[in-house]
Amino acid sequence: MTSSSATGTFAIAYTPAGVWAGMDETCARMTFRKTYAGALAGTSDGTMLTAGDPATGNAGYVAMERFTGTLAGRSGSFVLQHAGTMRDRHDALHVLVTPGSGTEELAGIAGTMAIAADSGGSRYTFDFTLTAYSA
Repeated sequence: MTSSSATGTFAIAYTPAGVWAGMDETCARMTFRKTYAGALAGTSDGTMLTAGDPATGNAGYVAMERFTGTLAGRSGSFVLQHAGTMRDRHDALHVLVTPGSGTEELAGIAGTMAIAADSGGSRYTFDFTLTAYSA
């Protein structure tokens, strides 16, 4: 098993998917597509549920996204699960690889991702472990 860290950037595009069934406008659904560059290179498609009022700095979200591409010279896919909150504009975000979701050369992957965004764009730091792979 090898442990490593990958850094890079990503671009994201959101598509609103409406409010949750039976909820009001404080609860929304959306889909998104990310394009990753750097040590993690590829695309992901995901679904997000949000609640709260981001304009006042108080909200939360959960999301699942399936990444497909390359990492550390290996090809495959895996799922990232997100849980984030914002209270009084202070963020707490947890992003981790869903256990058992790795495929192909990324089977057995585990890890956590930190995300930072500002006027310069969106960046990631991905700390991960990969099991030995043999084709």
